[in-house]
Amino acid sequence: MSTLPKDYLTPEQYLEIERKAEVKSEYFRGEMFAMSGASLAHNVIVANVLGELHQQLRSKPCRVLPSDMRVFIQATGLYTYPDAVVVCGEPKLQDKHFDTLLNPAVILEVLSPSTEAYDRGRKFEHYSSIESLTDYLLVATDRIHADLYTRQPDGSWLRRFVNTADGAIELASIGCRLVLGDLYERVDPGSLS
Repeated sequence: MSTLPKDYLTPEQYLEIERKAEVKSEYFRGEMFAMSGASLAHNVIVANVLGELHQQLRSKPCRVLPSDMRVFIQATGLYTYPDAVVVCGEPKLQDKHFDTLLNPAVILEVLSPSTEAYDRGRKFEHYSSIESLTDYLLVATDRIHADLYTRQPDGSWLRRFVNTADGAIELASIGCRLVLGDLYERVDPGSLS
């Protein structure tokens, strides 16, 4: 009985394929992983976060970018598409295609049942190696709840959570305040437990 060897892609091969693809895929250690679609609640929350951050960052040296902005984590080799990123100052991009960000300051992931464990675990391990990253925000889709991880001066991460509609997440590094009720605006209450 023989097994076929697995073909691994170089990062350059991945980027060539990805730039022509109709669907997004992450890349890690030679393999591409197709990303699935998201629920209505997921998309509404992402849109609300983008709107809130855009308004609050208008007069600041930071900007929010949607999930089409690919992020490359140099220390681990992961290429991924966070639900939203905030970049401050001049964006550092990987190459002349200007489509792969290297220096996010804030990363947001909206949790789905199929990705929650990864977003909280391994993906956070990858993200935490990004030197420019100050905050990692996770927002639930099944209940009103958000976790904010903030990098401390010693390199450790402090977790704070909010789980009420009138509660707020303070993103001190970029001078923004997100009220959870605003993030869940127009999310069907029946989808929240």
